[in-house]
Amino acid sequence: MSSNDWTPGEEDTASSKLIRKSKESPFVPIGLAGFMAVVAYGIYRLRSRGDEKLSVHLIHMRVGAQGFVVGALTFGVLYSMYKDYFKPQNNDTSDK
Repeated sequence: MSSNDWTPGEEDTASSKLIRKSKESPFVPIGLAGFMAVVAYGIYRLRSRGDEKLSVHLIHMRVGAQGFVVGALTFGVLYSMYKDYFKPQNNDTSDK
């Protein structure tokens, strides 16, 4: 029988995971920051919404936050596709 003396080389904390993931795909933290900005703005505007119902205000805030996150992730995917597929083709033609 073998002993189970496995120890991790480095403990992953939440902050170290976030830093590592943000280096791998920088548009995810941008999307999260935009989401938080839209939510903060929506909370700020909550008092001065006028005659608008609360449910309508919350729906607008949700759509704005989701739109920012989806836009940031879409831009990130398009950028990574450009970097992986189109940019290497342009570099190969310039080397010849």
